[in-house]
Amino acid sequence: MIDDDERQRELKEIVNGDVTFIGAHAESDLHDESLHVRHHEPFAVVRPHSSEEVSRLLAWATRHEVPVTPRGSGTGLSGGATPVNGGLVICFDQMREVLRVDVNDHVAVVQAGITLRELNEALLGTGLHYPVYPGELSGSLGGNVNTNAGGMRAVRHGVTRQHVLGLEVVLMDGTVLRTGGPVVKSSSGYDLTQLLIGSEGTLALVTEVTLKLSPVFEHSATMLVAFSELRAITSVVPALISSGLSPSILEYLDVLTMSSLARGTDLQLGVSPEVAEAAAAYLIVVFETRTPEQLEDDLEAAASLVERASALDVYVLEGAAATQLIEARERAFWLAKAAGANDIIDIVVPRSTVPTFLETVRDMATRHGAFVTGCGHVGDGNVHLSVFQPDEEKREAFLLELFREGLALGGAISGEHGLGIDKRGPYLALADPGVVELQRRIKHVFDPKGLLNPFRHLDARDDS
Repeated sequence: MIDDDERQRELKEIVNGDVTFIGAHAESDLHDESLHVRHHEPFAVVRPHSSEEVSRLLAWATRHEVPVTPRGSGTGLSGGATPVNGGLVICFDQMREVLRVDVNDHVAVVQAGITLRELNEALLGTGLHYPVYPGELSGSLGGNVNTNAGGMRAVRHGVTRQHVLGLEVVLMDGTVLRTGGPVVKSSSGYDLTQLLIGSEGTLALVTEVTLKLSPVFEHSATMLVAFSELRAITSVVPALISSGLSPSILEYLDVLTMSSLARGTDLQLGVSPEVAEAAAAYLIVVFETRTPEQLEDDLEAAASLVERASALDVYVLEGAAATQLIEARERAFWLAKAAGANDIIDIVVPRSTVPTFLETVRDMATRHGAFVTGCGHVGDGNVHLSVFQPDEEKREAFLLELFREGLALGGAISGEHGLGIDKRGPYLALADPGVVELQRRIKHVFDPKGLLNPFRHLDARDDS
């Protein structure tokens, strides 16, 4: 049997020394942003610079039967990038080039490690942008592909899978494949691109992404609307969408979340004390248009709609105030984490059922001794809830009941963060066994030894 010194020598050779071993890993390489800390130490953390190096690494891992964990920027929230004890972490932060931008076809080809911020900076001056906006601009494109990330702009622009035209991936045995390409439609065989999006690194490692870009709209404004009850917000959202106004963002925040954001980020939004006292929830609406005239018309039409829905008041924000509000909303997770939240979930339900679901959740929380605050992408029914219940057994019982209720309404356990390790248990407990079995058969075709990102998603094995 080959010894560890020889295995280390082989890895150093593959990545030209860009590797750390047990005892020398950076702490930041050993976790993502999951609230559930796991102290696992991999045999090695490697940083490849090319698809060819990734291919050689996976062939090495297959030969030595070493489990592999892919890692982008480590901004995931579900334990998807948690290392395996004695395993291999393949970190993509050295593969972050923009390989090609085609302005005429609205296409960009990028390496998987590039961050959203780097991509949009590279597109400045082209009149195009990548419109998926999960909220964490330091997140990598590869990570976004693996979780099918969505975010605040999904109500207008959709989620990651609507913007990925093709992939370059490496299979567990080292085979390099290309799926799709720079065309907007195809009816030629199985759509492997869409199969791989959202697979959380359990089927193949994404090394390159071909993206569909969108035109930049130069005129924008943000509307903040206060309501005396959350149900009024979720009732007016369908009217806003059906009106043809096409808002880019439709977000709700309950009053506790808004208060937390205001304290934590020093928001200056001009909300009067009387409105703040009466408000139970807020709606954030962002419009982006080609002309200032169209923007003004959209704002007037939207204001009329929300006023008919008994809004307490309407505030139109532009410039710094608008930016400040959206940036504060993006920080909701970090503020909840700092406040000691024990879980943050991203369940999605049909948007018409959001009021019923949240009322049921409040009753559940009372029965389970939990405290819950929330915000979310109300335009697509993606509800983000911060759960405060330190007793693990009580919290798990509450979450299982909550997920069961969401599924009964036609929803899904995760809208955009992925299952990872954190939501694997509830998913396997509540999902259709036939669907789970079919997915496991697909997994076996791609990864017969079960080495690729194990102990999460569909894998019920114990990782302790």
